[in-house]
Amino acid sequence: MPKLIRLYIINVAIGFGIAAAFVAGLVWLDIAGLQRLILQSPMGWVAALMMVMFNGVVFAGVQFAIAIMRMAEPEDTPPRGRRQPLVPIRVEAAVSRPGAHRR
Repeated sequence: MPKLIRLYIINVAIGFGIAAAFVAGLVWLDIAGLQRLILQSPMGWVAALMMVMFNGVVFAGVQFAIAIMRMAEPEDTPPRGRRQPLVPIRVEAAVSRPGAHRR
């Protein structure tokens, strides 16, 4: 299996694991009454599954983006060294007086 596909699958699994823990925390802490709505409703499992799936898509995307961004090589950083002194540049500005352009 190519390394990029393997990296994607691993990070998506991590993202969905985080999403499952997040939804479990929401239900356990009874945020916005979700515990009562999910556990006492006959179709509560559908709501819990939808929350895990939707949050899983978001968390998996973020997890994969972080993994890709961390792959940058150290040469991408600007070199550190002596900075050149800033030299001011004179810029002429034309000033027009109000009403001077009318004839």
